[in-house]
Amino acid sequence: MLKDLTTESKNAASTDLDTLSTLKLVELINSEDAKVVIAVASESGAIAEAIDSIAACIRKGGRLIYVGAGTSGRLGVLDAVECPPTFGTPPEQIVGVMAGGYAALVKAVEGIEDSHESGRAALESLGLNEKDCVVGISASGRTPFVLAAMKCAQKVGAITIGFCCNKPSEIESCSNIIISPVVGPEVISGSTRLKAGTATKLVLNMLTTGAMVRLGKTFGNTMVDVQATNNKLRQRANRMLVDLAGISSKEAATLLDCCEGELKTAVVVSRLKLGPEVARQMLLQAQGSLRVALTSGPGGESLS
Repeated sequence: MLKDLTTESKNAASTDLDTLSTLKLVELINSEDAKVVIAVASESGAIAEAIDSIAACIRKGGRLIYVGAGTSGRLGVLDAVECPPTFGTPPEQIVGVMAGGYAALVKAVEGIEDSHESGRAALESLGLNEKDCVVGISASGRTPFVLAAMKCAQKVGAITIGFCCNKPSEIESCSNIIISPVVGPEVISGSTRLKAGTATKLVLNMLTTGAMVRLGKTFGNTMVDVQATNNKLRQRANRMLVDLAGISSKEAATLLDCCEGELKTAVVVSRLKLGPEVARQMLLQAQGSLRVALTSGPGGESLS
């Protein structure tokens, strides 16, 4: 029952919350938030397994699909929409499915999270297949919309990864991998936008960042697949090319123009003295890995 869940329990430390000074209130919330990092760390093995599964699905042409309601759904959508500018992924490769649709991002749509049919229909409308990976996000681990979506994913043979903040949980039964950081009772009882929401953000950050690193979207800690779609990102791409190719900012600007803004292509062109088309072919053969491209083929470098 709902009342038996850890996420719904009373937090003994915040019993007198409304009587605290503002400073004491801030210190209490901060001390409770500190527990989130420890809880997430305890799930490191499951998170690593999930990252490898997501990367494998994307390599095969599949998608990463987040499914959630309320805060969980909003955080899934947020993580999905930040991947194209950061990692150069196509918008359809990482998808956020929100109970109530995109209107629910800015205004609560009550009751939709209780609909099994809506959860199933949302996944079916995406043309789900066995190459995909579905991450069901539910702080309670029992949201009907999410459970129905996960069962739909199971039926087509997609990988299912469950996230919740309770143990045991209903979502475990429809998950190939379960990530369950138990963050404890919230400062305001049942308000899972707090510690559970923070845990969700931390884990989703790791899932996409880890998968993108495995897919060669970074070189060291440089986001070499960044899409320079605004002035800040153009400056960042220029700065990264200066650093990676050892050239001037003016030379970097010219080279990026020549390579249609593709940072990885520009690095290969500069360091291996090749034309853009040859550089692109090398990156294609290297499955997008700049490190592999720089160490393979004619003029390859030693990066040891």
